[in-house]
Formats: sequence, structure tokens, C-alpha cells
Amino acid sequence: MQLSRNELYDRVSASPLSKLAAELGTTGTALAAVCKKYQVPYPGSGYWTRKSLGLPVELPALPEAPDEVIEITPAISKPRRPRTPKDQPSKDRAPKKARRMEHHPLLFGVEGHLRKSREVKDGEFLRPYKRLLPDLLPRTLRIANALYLALDERGCRVHIAPQSDDIGRILVSEQEVELKDRKYGRYYSSGIWGPDRATIFYIDSVPIGLAITEMTERVTMRYINGDYYREDSKLVRSMKPWQMTHSWTTEQDMPSGRLRIIAYSPKKGVEWSARWQDAQEQPLEKAMSTIVETLLASHDDILQLMIAEDAAEARRKKERAEEWERYERREDARKVAQALSDSRQQLAETIEKWAKAMAVERFFADAEERLNKLDNERRQRLEERLELARAMMGSIDPLDFIENWKAPDERYRSRYRED
Repeated sequence: MQLSRNELYDRVSASPLSKLAAELGTTGTALAAVCKKYQVPYPGSGYWTRKSLGLPVELPALPEAPDEVIEITPAISKPRRPRTPKDQPSKDRAPKKARRMEHHPLLFGVEGHLRKSREVKDGEFLRPYKRLLPDLLPRTLRIANALYLALDERGCRVHIAPQSDDIGRILVSEQEVELKDRKYGRYYSSGIWGPDRATIFYIDSVPIGLAITEMTERVTMRYINGDYYREDSKLVRSMKPWQMTHSWTTEQDMPSGRLRIIAYSPKKGVEWSARWQDAQEQPLEKAMSTIVETLLASHDDILQLMIAEDAAEARRKKERAEEWERYERREDARKVAQALSDSRQQLAETIEKWAKAMAVERFFADAEERLNKLDNERRQRLEERLELARAMMGSIDPLDFIENWKAPDERYRSRYRED
């Protein structure tokens, strides 16, 4: 098959190399060699993964070179040699089990990004720079990997949600025991890192969001030499009473080392959530199968909530449309009334100007009539002055005034006149 260099670039940019190679009757390795020879760049596997997740991607640019014709030769498969009896598989040998993945694909490279953090105080949560990551923290990677793999085995692929107005991440509570106040961070205002988008999976058409966080506990902190330390820390316990003369204590929420899994509905307006957290009688790792079964069993309940929310949103949308129409009708009526008022006011002013113009017109008519009775010398002199006076007054034709008047419909025409 023959393709121009530009055509080959368009083909490799439209589909993965392995899929295109099968269409052209060759192998991916051979097609990659052809692209390298003629300087035709092609996207890597990461490009297609990001594109499938709805993430922004960028095609490699085609370098400048002559648009020559490229010959793509179909691959010729070599005949296999017949198996000898020694090569035949033994019937007694048990078939190998499919090897389970050790790491979920979504978590590749995540730990490195989570460790690249802004400066934080000892004992506080890391604050990574990257925001497009799975909804978890560094200490939760092991639990997240087990949960993601367990869901994948049930046919529920865990991925980062695409950017959408209808899908969002809820506010994740990190307190192990829910308290009225929050005292995390030195000034109680520090935020725990969270991703820009939710981590979700689908059960049929029902989305479920997942967040895994380390919980915080309320502990006593002692202020010593410009910094805070836990009251039960080795440093504080080893200090003498006289060393604590100028120290004091306060309470803060600090990471406890215990984890929590939060499942929720990421669909806007649907209030549903469930959570599981570490407990002495049953750690999260041992409850993984129960968690997955509970999530799968929640499909019907969430679906009913989604249907109810869609119906409620449709009603709200209808009410907003009706309210907007009522507002537009009020505005239309106001503009009609304003146009009528302005038209009446202008008409009154026009009539007043008309009256003045008629008085001026009678003045000039009477003057012209009197000119006719004068002798020639004085009449000629006064006719010139009368013309100057008319020119100074401008147009005094009453019809000019009525022509400039605007009727109400000329100012504003009602949109609802047919009603």
C-alpha cells in the first residue's frame, strides 16, 4: 500500500499504531520503523489513555520534510514448524490461572506526584502541587489499590471523572469523630489536599464517587520554643517542669493513621453517601469484599434518587422558564407604557411648538399683506428684512413638527401583542 507522508501522519494521529497496523496488513513494530524512517511522529499509549478519560491531549507536530510517497509492505508470516510429540502439552498439567494485576493502572506514578508537596508542618497532611489525581492521600494508596482492583474484577472500571457540570466531588470530612468545630492546621484554616475532579466508577448508568482519606483526631498540643508538639510525644514527656515554664497547651486535629473510604453520588442534587473506616474489630482491608458488595447493591437506591432528581430538576427548569417569561411580560408591559407616556409627552410638546409656529406664521403673513400697501422703495427694503427674519427663524412649517413625532409603536413594539 502506498501513502503520502501527510496521509500517514493523519492515519497514525487518528488511531493507535497497533490498530492501524492491522488495517494496513503489517505489524506495529514494522509500522513504527516506517514512521521513524520518514520522520512521521505518532502518539504514544499515554495519549490514547488520556483521550479515553476525557483529559486534554496534544498531538506531536509533523516536522517539515518533502511529502514523498511511502510504500508499506504487508508482513509475511513465517510458517510454523509442526510440533513434535515432545512439544505437545501434557494433559495432566493443570491450566494456569489468570494472573491478577498487582497495581491498578490508575495508580501508576501517583505516589511520586503526591510526594511532591508544598511545605507543611511535621505531622500534617501533604499538599501536592498536582490536582488531577485520584481522590486519595499517600497513606491510602494500599487500600485504594485493593479497592480499585476489587471493583475492576466486578466489571466496574475506576477512573477520573471527565470535566462536567453535572458530576462533582463532595466535601470530604476528615474528622474521625464529627465535632461542631474544626481545628486542623496552625490557624484552623488549613485545607486538606483534594483533587480537582472526582474519582468515579459506573454501575450500568449509575455513577458512584470514591474518596479515601486519613482521618484526624483531636489531640492536645503543647507550644514550646515557637512550635507545637503533641503532649504525648517523647520530646514533651522527657522535658523537666522548669522547661515548661513558658509553654501552654491547645487542641488541634491531627492525622490519626486510620483510614476512611467514602462512597457518594457525584451527580448534582443527589444526596447519597456511605462510608467505612478502620476499626479494631474489622480493618478496612478485611472488609473489602463487603464494601464492594454494598456498593454494587446500592445501584437501585441511587438510580431511584437520580430519577427523582431529574424529575425535580425538570420542574425547577420549567418554573425558572415560567418565572423568566413572567418577568419578560412585566418588562414588555413596562416598556409599552413607557413608550405611550413618551409619545404623549412628545405630542404635547409638538402641539405647543405648533401653536408658536402658527403665531409666527400669522405674523409673517400679516407683514407680507401690509407690505403690499406700501410704496415701492420702502416695500423693497422691508421685503429684504422680512426674508432675513424668515431665514433666522428656520422652518416654521407645522407639518415638520408632526413628521418628527414618534408614535408608541415606533418607540417600542410589544412582543406579546397577539395575546
